[in-house]
Amino acid sequence: MAENQTLEVDIDQVAAERDKAVVVDVREPGEFVQGHVPGAVLMPMEQMASRMAELDRNTPVYVICASGNRSKAMTDLLRAAGFDARSVTGGTQAWINSGRPVEEGTR
Repeated sequence: MAENQTLEVDIDQVAAERDKAVVVDVREPGEFVQGHVPGAVLMPMEQMASRMAELDRNTPVYVICASGNRSKAMTDLLRAAGFDARSVTGGTQAWINSGRPVEEGTR
């Protein structure tokens, strides 16, 4: 694997491993409230650097956004800081398209 290649997981892996990992949604609050992976933690992209300490370095982190672009950048940031982070391919849209349950609101 190339050194600069972002590690990715698909939504099937996220669904299977949500109980062993944390799903971090890096979208904006307005996007998050419209629908997100159940149990996802909202941590908008611009807050990631200042909120990393809230995450457990011993727990895998699945980073999700709308389609997979923002999550790649934030996954790279987390990995550089020593986290076991992976970007969710296809993002929340792929989750919704798969017919999986979606939470709305801020919880």
